[in-house]
Formats: sequence, structure tokens, C-alpha cells
Amino acid sequence: MARSRFDRFGIIKKKICDQTIFVQSATHLIGKSAMTTTLLIQNETTPFTVSLPSIAPMSREEFYAFCQVNRNLRIERTATGEVIVMPPAFSDTGNRNFNLAASLWVWSEQDGTGLGFDSSAGFTLPNGSTKSPDVSWIRLERWNQLSDADKASFAPICPDFVIELRSKSDSLKGLQSKMEEYLENGVSLGWLIDRQNRTVHIYRPNQEPQILESPDIVNATPELSGFQLSMAKIW
Repeated sequence: MARSRFDRFGIIKKKICDQTIFVQSATHLIGKSAMTTTLLIQNETTPFTVSLPSIAPMSREEFYAFCQVNRNLRIERTATGEVIVMPPAFSDTGNRNFNLAASLWVWSEQDGTGLGFDSSAGFTLPNGSTKSPDVSWIRLERWNQLSDADKASFAPICPDFVIELRSKSDSLKGLQSKMEEYLENGVSLGWLIDRQNRTVHIYRPNQEPQILESPDIVNATPELSGFQLSMAKIW
């Protein structure tokens, strides 16, 4: 059961699913209109909602500070300002994420045209949402256009390539919507890997998703020329 209290620093502490979430209190938002920030808390199977009355939607700086004090959680934000809080990945999912990132890193080092990122990296998309794909890649020419300050934050850029790996707590419909949002914000290629059904959904702009059933290898050509992912250690 969720419990909340104010500590002496004016921070709300919410104990949810054995995770403590720190939220800046309304006393720090003097002069802002009385609105509500909504937290979507993802548990092992389905998310539930916590509304924080009298707290205005977080600014980009406040959201960054919120993430800084909740480093043990994976946090994203929708284009409408809802904050999505997810628990750390289960161990088997973490291993698969590691294998995904390692495969992309090996190719990226050899290719040299872009940079790879793991699931800890957050990006601010053009629609204002903040997303942390399980694995992503950005062309070097685009990344180098950002300032050092932008690179050291939730960079205001949409990756060229993203991979989302479905975990037990993820709904397939929710991830499919997320992939469509990536496309709408500039992604050139997206892979949704559904381990439960042993399928890979391939997303490209202006095309219907292609669904591969139990593939041994998934090929990223032509967007990432030469990158192939062996699925043996992902399933």
C-alpha cells in the first residue's frame, strides 16, 4: 500500500512496491498555478497512477532534478507531462539488454559513423516527451550539432535507431504505441523485441510494421549498414 509523508526538507516520500520515490513538494513551486503532476507507477505486471495535487507539471529542469534523486528507478515522461516510473529491470531482462548493447557497441566501433547508448540514457524528443530506449544509436553528425550542455542532460534529440525489449511488466500494446511515437519524432529504424512471443517487430517511417517470427538474425541494413543482431542470446 502506498504511503506518503513530508520530510523536513519539503520533499514528499512515497513508498510504492518497496521503492521510495522523492517528489518536490508544492512549497517549492510558489507562483505556479495549482495543477496536478501524475505519476504512472509500473509494477511487475501493470502500471497504476498516483496523482500529486497542487503540484504543477514539472519543467525540464525539475524533471531532471527528480530523476537525479531517484537514480535507482527508470523514469520517462510523456508529451503531456505524465511521469512514468519503472522499477529496475529483472535480472534476465538486464542480461538481454547487456547483450543488445554489446552487439551494437561492437558494430558501432567498427562502423564509426555514430554513437550507441544503453538504457540509462534519456532523450528529450521533439514532442517534449523524455524517453530511454533499451538500446539506441545516433549519427555522429547529428550528435555533434548539440552543445556540451545539451549532451550532459536529457539531450534534445531523437535517436536514429532504437531497440525496445519487452519485459514481463510491459504490455505489447503500450510498447507498440511507444514505437509509433519514436517514428513520429524522427526515428529511422526501430526494433521491438517480444521475447514472450519470440517475435521482432520492425518499424520504419511510412511503412506498416514488419513482424519476424523466431528469427535467428535481424538485419539493420540499410539504415545501419552491416549491423546484424544474433538472437541466440536475446531469446
